[in-house]
Amino acid sequence: MSNDTPLLVKNDPWLEPYSDLIARRMVRLQDNLTEIEAKHGSLEAYASAHKYAGVNYHPKDDTWIIREWAPEAKAVSLIGDFNTWNHDSHPMTQGSYGLWEIKLPGDTLKHQDPVKLHIVGADDSARDRIPACIQRAVQNKETHDYSGQIWQPETPYVWEHSFDPSSITCPLIYECHVGISGEEPRLHSYRDFTDNVLPRIAALGYNTIQLMAVQEHPYYGSFGYHVSSFFAPCSRFGTPEDLKHLIDKAHGLEIAVLLDIVHSHAVKNLAEGLNNFDGSGHQYFHLGARGDHPQWDSKCFDYSKSEVRQFLLSNARYWIEEFHFDGFRFDGVTSMLYEHHGSVSFDHYDKYFTDGTDEDAILYLGLVNTLIHKLRPGAIIVAEDMSGMPGLCRPITEGGVGFTHRLSMGIPDYWIKLLKHKKDEEWNPEEIWNVMSNRRSGEANIAYCESHDQALVGDKTLAFRLMDQAMYWHMSKDDQHPQIERGIALHKIIRLFTLISGGEGWLNFMGNEFGHPEWLDFPREGNEWSYHYCRRQWSLADHPELRYQHLNQFESTMIHLTKEHSLLACDPAQMLYVHNTDQVLIAERGCRIFIFNLNPTQSFTNYSTPMPSNVKPGDQYRIILDSDTPEHGGHSRLNHSVNYQVDALSKINLYIPSRTCIVLERIDS
Repeated sequence: MSNDTPLLVKNDPWLEPYSDLIARRMVRLQDNLTEIEAKHGSLEAYASAHKYAGVNYHPKDDTWIIREWAPEAKAVSLIGDFNTWNHDSHPMTQGSYGLWEIKLPGDTLKHQDPVKLHIVGADDSARDRIPACIQRAVQNKETHDYSGQIWQPETPYVWEHSFDPSSITCPLIYECHVGISGEEPRLHSYRDFTDNVLPRIAALGYNTIQLMAVQEHPYYGSFGYHVSSFFAPCSRFGTPEDLKHLIDKAHGLEIAVLLDIVHSHAVKNLAEGLNNFDGSGHQYFHLGARGDHPQWDSKCFDYSKSEVRQFLLSNARYWIEEFHFDGFRFDGVTSMLYEHHGSVSFDHYDKYFTDGTDEDAILYLGLVNTLIHKLRPGAIIVAEDMSGMPGLCRPITEGGVGFTHRLSMGIPDYWIKLLKHKKDEEWNPEEIWNVMSNRRSGEANIAYCESHDQALVGDKTLAFRLMDQAMYWHMSKDDQHPQIERGIALHKIIRLFTLISGGEGWLNFMGNEFGHPEWLDFPREGNEWSYHYCRRQWSLADHPELRYQHLNQFESTMIHLTKEHSLLACDPAQMLYVHNTDQVLIAERGCRIFIFNLNPTQSFTNYSTPMPSNVKPGDQYRIILDSDTPEHGGHSRLNHSVNYQVDALSKINLYIPSRTCIVLERIDS
């Protein structure tokens, strides 16, 4: 290989046939950055469209300047309460680059005034639209229509806490949705979440939260993934200051905050979103069938346009600078990477590089990751990608795309398949290990065994798959129901097994840690617009007589142990021993020994347990986590006062109860 060969290829000889293509990607990105810097001074300055376009107040001149990019529109005017929604009184003038503009005296608009644009499109359509860069959009409670809202409070938010995301060596992510975060059957707010849920997350030991559904979206039941106003924090949960307060308090608890950002697609609604904004049919999105996402019923961005890339780059900058987010989880990255949106089997490297890859999207992702790293050093940037594209989570300087982590999306699917199709006695620990640990070397993964997808109505969480309706009747501590006993034991094993073997980070969806018993169903016509299933029942985890408490306590023990020893920042776990007939597996990570007995009936006495090669005869180990303790919902079958000594064969003899996971730590001599 030559010195010009990308490091990504040097580290993976299987990529050699694609070396030129990867190098061309690197050159294209660098050429684009050079052009941006020549025209705008810096990438950061280029990513400032929201400060130039949109509705902006200039205090020095006491002037409002409203600009909107609508290159093929025939006419644009500003409307609102200030002019009694008159389409003719405040026309905007089209200038260069397709920008329409109007300047108004400072007293024309005031805080909380509703505004829209009236646009006569290239297709002669005449519609009232919300400005694309508006920073607040609200719904009229009577008409249910959305409008932009001037947000210019007299007193700006004063931040109390600073935070360095590089302090997070391994992200332990608690995936959250503010609206469903309370127990009452209603919509919950940023303030509710800050006061009631953040303390729970901190107590569990999580160091990162991932906020869903923050970008404004007209349909609550979309889980926030059909975005309409990209720069507007969801108004149904409170004000922008309320969101800042949430993030500020999280930082005070040393918790990083990620935005679940949607740049992969947009809502197709004409009234609220960007679809056919200037009447051309191809302003922000691809023209024709390519502009429609068939699975998601939404619109697909055209990343080949510099204006679209600038809009999205500015969006990322806005959330970092205005709200102090510590990074992003990018939704739908697989859909972005490929023109077919990932609807193929990725069984050959050609599928990543030559078969339907969207090189414009890869350029955009390289730009946005470069920008994020510049603006927020140490930022956590997670790609929701199921394709496994090589280099997605490697630095751009190596030929990668620049994400820091990828979601291990195959793991939840595997657990569901295992639970649905195999009896407990058929579980093969070696097979499970191979699935969990199957990932690209050098690319960090976020492991998880279930997310919000499994919690939605029509699917089942792990707890519900394991225990089903028995959860409604047999979760009392004095009820030894066999289905509940099995479910609690396997729930703990599945989570610890996934955490230590599946990646370099961990993710849990709000409530899954204690086995939330009911599915999640947003208010809709089919359930008579009920909030009954659109909430989290924290009282179940708090109830001293219910066994949800045991799962919650195990989660806390597991997460604190992981964080205290920085386990996921250590090298990947190494399997020390497996016996598929016994259903026993032993692994090492971060100098701790993890022992799993998946056997549903058989406990093993004096089980000869191999230790790592670097231990010496006479070294002693102690138990630091035991899923079988009473506080974890177990039966106290292990004696924690006993230390275990390594024998001359580098083994220890250990009692391993059935359906139990154990963690051992070497005692310093």
